[in-house]
Amino acid sequence: MGHTLKWGTPPPKRPSLRLFQLLVLAGLFYFCSGIMQVTKTVKEIAVLSCDYNISTEELTKVRIYWQKDNEMVLAVMSGKVKVWPEYENRTFTDFTSNLCIVILALRLSDKGTYTCVIQKPEQGTYRLEHLTSVKLLVRADFPAPSISDLGNPSPDIRRIICSTSGGFPEPHLSWLENGEELNATYTTLAQDPETELYTISSELDFNVTRNHSFMCLVKYGDLTVSQTFNWQKSAKPAPSANQLLPWAIIIPISASLIIALILGLAWLFCRLAARQRERRRNEESLEMERLSPVCIGRVEGSG
Repeated sequence: MGHTLKWGTPPPKRPSLRLFQLLVLAGLFYFCSGIMQVTKTVKEIAVLSCDYNISTEELTKVRIYWQKDNEMVLAVMSGKVKVWPEYENRTFTDFTSNLCIVILALRLSDKGTYTCVIQKPEQGTYRLEHLTSVKLLVRADFPAPSISDLGNPSPDIRRIICSTSGGFPEPHLSWLENGEELNATYTTLAQDPETELYTISSELDFNVTRNHSFMCLVKYGDLTVSQTFNWQKSAKPAPSANQLLPWAIIIPISASLIIALILGLAWLFCRLAARQRERRRNEESLEMERLSPVCIGRVEGSG
């Protein structure tokens, strides 16, 4: 990483030959036309061809360099492969298929122009044998956004949120209804510093007393993704089973309490009436006992 390609290894006493080689290579690179192009998405696998076949015997003699925008990626010298740190553990070369390199788990930072250089030994130095460039484009497509219900911030207002993540370049999110853009309640945009991928979300408040059809539209570069949310106003809701359940319990209990109260009052009334009758009988009995001696005395005196 951060290394520039050394095109040859000329003898120390021939600096003019080295300069000549660098100029020739720079000219070839600059005027090269018809560069191959490979387009992949993040986390996919890219296979970049050097477009050059070589025998196993030659492999130990030639030098093979892969570089991206003046930074080294991979080198093969004396049959041994060296991979630079940024590509280590995810990049290898396929000697049986046009000396291509394979890059695993693509990142956005992998995009750029890759150059394959083949050098062969000749009279104590190395001469350019083959030069090929491949342009790698790395996309990061946003998935279709998802819309979730956040509930009611007030009785007649509903709040929803639209979000999507894992895309590039920087997105713009808008809410549309009947082709007209609406004012969002709250919008956030964040970028992962390592992957450079974006996450975006936006909230929208709307009145629940009428029907709506909202579109959440996310634009990034020349591409778009969208999601639709439909809302149908409802009539006065009928009582649910959960709402009816308390009354089904309250009514029988209330009736039972009323009947128990009536029976209790009737029993109390009967008890009071019985006590009243008993008190009257007792009073009459006492009156009879009081009058009885008087009558007996009168009868004896008359004899």
